[in-house]
Amino acid sequence: MSETLDMTDTIVAKSDQLNSDDLMGGPRTVTITKVARASTAEQPIAVSFEGDAGKPYMPCKSMRRVMVTVWGPDAVAYAGRSLTLYRDADVTWGGMAVGGIRISHMSHITEPVTLALTATKKVRKPFRVLPLMIAEPPQQKEDRAPALRDDLVARVDAAANGWALYALVDDETVKKQRAWLKTNRPEFSTDVEAAFMAARQRVEMGPP
Repeated sequence: MSETLDMTDTIVAKSDQLNSDDLMGGPRTVTITKVARASTAEQPIAVSFEGDAGKPYMPCKSMRRVMVTVWGPDAVAYAGRSLTLYRDADVTWGGMAVGGIRISHMSHITEPVTLALTATKKVRKPFRVLPLMIAEPPQQKEDRAPALRDDLVARVDAAANGWALYALVDDETVKKQRAWLKTNRPEFSTDVEAAFMAARQRVEMGPP
């Protein structure tokens, strides 16, 4: 198998905020931890997110308008929500294409949202944001093996004589349960088989 060498971390821009150049390796989905006022009029909002390494996302006015339109004006409520950010190479500054950060997907919406954003002083263009579907962690199935082990051991211990123990040994459901534990959960099967062995020594076994 050939080795790979990811150079993404070597092209991260040196700055106190997330830059478009930081997204040259591809879009990035972030989960917001806090939104706060920043110190400059040009970038008045700092969006901190999980794993930002002290470099918050400072959305431009257009993207702030997107966030307010989609999520509402209360930025405190943004904590825990997620965005997918990407580098738009066509963003211009002073007549030059310098690239900028745009939002492609947002959580907490169920349908795409389209709004008109200012492209130039005289031109407005539609901008579309798609729903960000956050995969829920798979629910772990309840481990019923410990309860099955405890139930079988309790039933064996309750067998007062050989007849009762023989009936338990011959029970088809119990046979299947013992076989399942032996195959799938041998650590619990050991406890059950030890209980049966102790019961045989405790009572006199014989045919019914």
